[in-house]
Amino acid sequence: MSTADTPPVRLCHLYPDQLNIYADRGNIAVFDRRLRWRGLALEVAEVGLGDPIPADCDLYYLGGGQDRDQLLVAEDLAHKADPLRQAAADGAVVLGVCGGYQLLGHRYVAADGGIMPGIGLLDLETTAGGSRLIGDVVLEVTLEGRTATVVGYENHAGRTHLGGGCTPLGRLRRGHGNNGADGCEGAVAGRTVGTYLHGPLLPKNPWLADTLLGWALDHAGCPAELAPLDDDLEHAAHAVAQTRAGQRR
Repeated sequence: MSTADTPPVRLCHLYPDQLNIYADRGNIAVFDRRLRWRGLALEVAEVGLGDPIPADCDLYYLGGGQDRDQLLVAEDLAHKADPLRQAAADGAVVLGVCGGYQLLGHRYVAADGGIMPGIGLLDLETTAGGSRLIGDVVLEVTLEGRTATVVGYENHAGRTHLGGGCTPLGRLRRGHGNNGADGCEGAVAGRTVGTYLHGPLLPKNPWLADTLLGWALDHAGCPAELAPLDDDLEHAAHAVAQTRAGQRR
C-alpha cells in the first residue's frame, strides 16, 4: 500500500483544555509532523468535559494538569472510559503523561486521604508525597526488543507504585522516576504507556515517537516500516538533555 492510499492515523486528544500544563500539544505536533514528513496524515479529535470518547481511534493522549483540573477530568473520565478501555484492549495506543499517567492507574490518594479515581488501564496506584520530585531524567527503555535512551523532565509530588499487571517503561540512569526509591520510571501494559516525563516528551525522543506511531499504524490496519528521517536536530536536543542531567547529579 502506498502512502497515498494509507488512511490517516486517528488521534483522540483527551481534555486538551484542562491537561496541557507541560506543553502537551507539542507531543501532538510531533506525531503530526513525523507522519506528514513521510507523506502520511494525522486526524485529531479533541474530547473535553462531557464529550463522548470515540472508540475507533488509533492513538489516545492524556496530558498533565493542575490538581483542580485533574480532579475535574478524573470525575468526568471515570463515567465514560469504557470506549477507551475497549480501544486499548483492541490494540489502540494510549499515552499518558504526568497527570494523565496517574489517571491511567487505579487511583490517586491525596495527602488528606481523598481519592481521585483512575480508569485502571495500568496496574498502578499513586499516593501524594511530602515533597516534589524534580529534575532531568535519563532512562534506558526497551520496547519490542529494541533498547534506547529516553530523556525528559519530571516535576511531580506523586509516588507511583506498579502492580504485577504492568512493567516499568524504563530503568533510571538519572532522576527520581516513579517514586524516588525503586529505580524505575513510567509503566507499560500492551500498547498503553505512562510516564512522568514532559517538557514535552517526544521532540527529544524521536525513537519513542516513531515506536508509538508504528503501533498506531498497525492498529489502523497499515503496518509498515517507517522511513528514516533527518533527526539531527532532535538528536542534538537529546544529547543536550543527557548532558544537563549528568551535570545536575
